[in-house]
Amino acid sequence: MYYMGIDVGSSGCKAVVFDTAGRQLVAAYREYDVRFTPDGGAELNSDEVMDNCFAVIAEATSQLQPGSVRALGICSQGEAFTAIGHNGDALCDAMISSDTRSDQFARTWPEEFGEQRLYELTGHTAHPMFSLFKLLWLKQNRPDVWLAAKKFLCFEDLLQMRLGVDPAIGWPLAGRTMLFDVRRHTWSDQILDRVGLAGQQLARPLPSGSVAGTVPGEIARRLGLADAALIVAAGHDQTCAALGAAVTEPGLAMYATGTVDCITPAFAAPIFSDELRRANLCTYDHAVPGMYATVAFSLTGGNILKWFRDQFGGEEVARAGAQGLDPYELLLRSALPRPTGLLVLPYFTASGTPYFDTRTKGAILGLRLTTTRGELLRALLEGVAMEMRLNLEILKHAGCEVRELRAVGGGAKSQFWTQLKADVLGKPITRLDVTEAGCLGAAMLACAADTRVPLADLARQWVRPVARCDPVPESADWYDRQFAKYRMLYQQISSIEV
Repeated sequence: MYYMGIDVGSSGCKAVVFDTAGRQLVAAYREYDVRFTPDGGAELNSDEVMDNCFAVIAEATSQLQPGSVRALGICSQGEAFTAIGHNGDALCDAMISSDTRSDQFARTWPEEFGEQRLYELTGHTAHPMFSLFKLLWLKQNRPDVWLAAKKFLCFEDLLQMRLGVDPAIGWPLAGRTMLFDVRRHTWSDQILDRVGLAGQQLARPLPSGSVAGTVPGEIARRLGLADAALIVAAGHDQTCAALGAAVTEPGLAMYATGTVDCITPAFAAPIFSDELRRANLCTYDHAVPGMYATVAFSLTGGNILKWFRDQFGGEEVARAGAQGLDPYELLLRSALPRPTGLLVLPYFTASGTPYFDTRTKGAILGLRLTTTRGELLRALLEGVAMEMRLNLEILKHAGCEVRELRAVGGGAKSQFWTQLKADVLGKPITRLDVTEAGCLGAAMLACAADTRVPLADLARQWVRPVARCDPVPESADWYDRQFAKYRMLYQQISSIEV
């Protein structure tokens, strides 16, 4: 039997099938477009997303013996939700994370409810990305939708409903709504009462790896799944990806580099502290039952390399096109091979953790006429790594020390880039033979639910290391000194209006 992991993202959805040894057999992907509105809206057509999810499931199974997929796990982007009518139809498009229309509610509602109280219940600090504030915006601005809605579902639970089961939501994804009590593992009556929601309007919260139901026969046959294929709650894509990177014990963390840089560590018990709250570092359930996680991220992340490519990488793009190569690989070959003397504040977008700063702009300090293109490129990558080190330092002081990172995502393909990060962070980073960590983690949960093999055992069997990058002592010492300067950079730059 085989196991499928489904990842419903903000720009597309994937379905990947693995065998019982964790070998990837087939994969399917479909894109969809975000609709932006002049008032800060960012929406996905939920019916289009669901149609594409069905399409990738069917495409993946069409390459296998019919009925050989025994169970599927579903993970999805956080925060996005859809209002569902009494006939099961979507009443509106899904407001995704980057939708900022609820900014006013994110600023005023916590003051009325109590910021500390909200944090103690949900493990999160207020931001317009979260479902709570988007729901408040919907209630005020789309009362017709609010009153007509039978349920409000995230993409994990919406897909479950379309697959024919009573929708359930994994605890990690429930946590990203800011409606969930992350210690009691129930929807928070205190928050729901204040918002005007009933618990029955939300999906059943289940720990990741729980069986939510089985796919009815007609739907299973149409999609090429096994009869009564298991649907397994997986939850938030970040925690599933951490599981797919074999982050199953305290001291380990996933380092994912894509458009965003994201570090997701595991810890054994929930950590609530003023330091984490001030740094906007959440505490919520891991995809490994009984464990907790947080998400430290730079929204600039890998975007900074794309920006450099678009502005200064015309030669590499042309060469790559002519020779069938990756332009990013060619660019990274041109970077300075040793640490730079530059300091970069990598706020080329809003900041991410720890500041949630949408105003302060990026900066490059130390430029001279002798500064080279390769030096500038390396300095940009150093800046993002410095920001991630800042997050790790905050976590360490709060009692969540990371001793080793597991690298996934597009950036993990580069030995050079991974070594640079190891030197800046002063921590070993292991590159993994994992291309779709979220789908792998979701499939791992599906396999564990079906076979009862412990997740830690599956992680050891399924996740294969490629190479380990240990910090180079000379470079690490240099970056220790640079980091002392970097810690002062934000306060200096943020005080300047540009």
